[in-house]
Amino acid sequence: MSHIYSTFSDDFYINMRLGSQITLPTAREPVLHFLEQVQKAYPGMQRFRKGDNVEYSIEEDRAGGEYRWVSLEQSRLSAGHVNPTEIPSCLKLHKFVLEQAPYELGISNVEVDYLDVLFGFDLSYGGNHDEIVAESLYESSPLACLMEIPGAKPVDFQPTVIVALTDDLRLQARIEVVTRTNSYQVRTGDYADDAISVYLIVRRFWGDRPKASFAEIFAGLAERGEQLVTEHVLPKIVQPLRSAITSRQ
Repeated sequence: MSHIYSTFSDDFYINMRLGSQITLPTAREPVLHFLEQVQKAYPGMQRFRKGDNVEYSIEEDRAGGEYRWVSLEQSRLSAGHVNPTEIPSCLKLHKFVLEQAPYELGISNVEVDYLDVLFGFDLSYGGNHDEIVAESLYESSPLACLMEIPGAKPVDFQPTVIVALTDDLRLQARIEVVTRTNSYQVRTGDYADDAISVYLIVRRFWGDRPKASFAEIFAGLAERGEQLVTEHVLPKIVQPLRSAITSRQ
């Protein structure tokens, strides 16, 4: 059974991203040894891929709907758990990766640019995504004034809001709604069954070089993110979008 968050969306996931200001290791030995450590801890991660732009990833089989993944890019280390059954086991993967990063990949506290947690919700809808967003999130907003024009059709309603959570601005929260409808689909009425995505990102910028470990700081970010999801993102963004989609089906 999936976590309760999954009841509000078709797919729910929690990702971790550690950004570096310099290029991360790409040599065969350190990369493969790091991924081998991940495999030992999570034997289900058997699917290895190498991308075109110095990107390596390893993940579990996606067939069951729930799966984990880890990726190493040129300047970013990431991990994710899609449709987890519980939050603690999901965060366990992210903490493991962060604990291994300094030893296996040589990632230093000095080079880090940011660390963040992403809570993502995908809601499938085979229609005009921007119309759904305009209807559910902009109904009484002055920003939707152009929709009052007779015959106006929404083609780009993708709100992004960023706020600082601390006086030094190093801790920030971002809400982003991503639509995947294009102008051709709006013009022809031929829509794909793509997903509207809602992201909450809680990011910690690294300018003050915190002394706590990556895993410790991530635990705090995840706790704050879960609070924001419960109090704001689900009731004020995800649920209205879900209700608007359901009303059209």
